[in-house]
Amino acid sequence: MTTDPVLVDVIDGVATVTLNRPDAMNSLDVATKEALLEAVRAVAEDAAARCVVLTGTGRAFCVGQDLKEHIQILQSGSTDTLFSTVDEHYNPIVTALATMPKPVIAAVNGVAAGAGASLAFACDLRFLADTAGFNLAFAGVALSCDTGASYHLQRLVGRARAIELLYFPRTVPAEEALTLGLATQVVPADELPDLVARTAAGLAAGPTVALGAMRRAVAYAAGHSFEEALEFESEMMTLTGATADHAAAVQAFVAKQKPVFEGR
Repeated sequence: MTTDPVLVDVIDGVATVTLNRPDAMNSLDVATKEALLEAVRAVAEDAAARCVVLTGTGRAFCVGQDLKEHIQILQSGSTDTLFSTVDEHYNPIVTALATMPKPVIAAVNGVAAGAGASLAFACDLRFLADTAGFNLAFAGVALSCDTGASYHLQRLVGRARAIELLYFPRTVPAEEALTLGLATQVVPADELPDLVARTAAGLAAGPTVALGAMRRAVAYAAGHSFEEALEFESEMMTLTGATADHAAAVQAFVAKQKPVFEGR
């Protein structure tokens, strides 16, 4: 297997972005963050990628910041380098992940901690292996939360529970994550790849522009008034109403046939 820290495959409309540092539990050193940013931006812009899957190799999804590298930077006194990573890496990565105009799935194969959990929360769907879990580990290393955790976590579980999970970090097991709303579905670990593949294939065969517009509309409404949300919905309806997929779907409906979407 390649030793590249991030792998990207695009097959039949599904782009799979895989964190590939299994010996380090897919922790994020500078090289991995740079490669991940390049990968998510590339699949966001790739018209052939109609659904994106983010996952990890080995027993972890991603445990967040590589603390070994972090300690080395601390000891070197290069604090500018240390904390510029939020603006240079984490913020652009999660922005690209959360705003790309296509569905995004987190295939959480193992523990997701710190920024790793934040990345999963930015995805539309989170499928978990029953051996996986989430840990908002920031307080344990005396840092605030990052990578969009303050935004996405409370929208998944509510403000009070978000504060609790941040103040008192612990590993939330898969079944509890499902109860809290952090997981979409939990399956035995050996069933995770098939579940993700089937779901991603179904989304990749769907009306990509419409799905992306729904994603944008939901995100927009979270931070705007009702009236503004309606105005944005109107914009998205105008956008999707002009697509070839919409025209084909209407014709298929009238003909009582199943539509075939091309993603445009």
